[in-house]
Amino acid sequence: MKKKPKKQLKFGLVGQNISYSFSEKYFTEKFEMGHYDNCDYANYDIKNIQKLSQIIQETKGLVGLNITIPFKETIIPYLDKLSKTAKKIGAVNCVTVSKKKKLKGHNTDYYGFKKTITPLLKEHHKKALILGTGGASKAVAYALRKLKIEYDFVSRTPDEFQLCYAELNTDIFDEYHIIINTTPVGTHPNIIACPDVNYSLFTKKHIAYDLVYNPEESTFLRKAKENGAKTKNGYEMLVFQAEKAWKIWND
Repeated sequence: MKKKPKKQLKFGLVGQNISYSFSEKYFTEKFEMGHYDNCDYANYDIKNIQKLSQIIQETKGLVGLNITIPFKETIIPYLDKLSKTAKKIGAVNCVTVSKKKKLKGHNTDYYGFKKTITPLLKEHHKKALILGTGGASKAVAYALRKLKIEYDFVSRTPDEFQLCYAELNTDIFDEYHIIINTTPVGTHPNIIACPDVNYSLFTKKHIAYDLVYNPEESTFLRKAKENGAKTKNGYEMLVFQAEKAWKIWND
């Protein structure tokens, strides 16, 4: 009896200006190494989230998507359902596509961040500053809540509940010993750029965590490290969130 060929399964990344993306390379290599010959991963570089419907309808065999900047929040109205965690976070970076083309949003960013910051934490790491207020910052905030770490957001255009960069002085840095960059500032190709903070305020007590992974050491991390801070880039977080997404797609 002739063996039935495996159904071709499609996965992909939806975002803007994503040619540098981690996901396509990571999953393509994963499929090759694991001999997932029926799996394929592609980038869907779009200017407007409204294009999502076209991708869903036109891509045969599509079962899973990763979502990146700038669509982690704007995608939500286009989904049929949200996981409990994604609902609580208010941002989505992983989508499952059913046979009937129904979309369910998940968040695996928080899992990746929580998994990778936990080994760095010491007793004095009780408060964090989150630089940026986009979709990634929401996942980081959720993870910090799970870890029982207090946090505040820092924004270039702060509301009454947020800090502005000019407020980040010695007193603030004495109180907040975890500084997390969730903005794309400093990522390839603009690798000289960095968040507008006074880097001389970093000390050996501080953790500087950058969600940027390209370059491996961003200007933010380099400057923080020069002043004694423990540093961590976003690569390992991406690996953990990708593997969590793979698990969700295969459940």
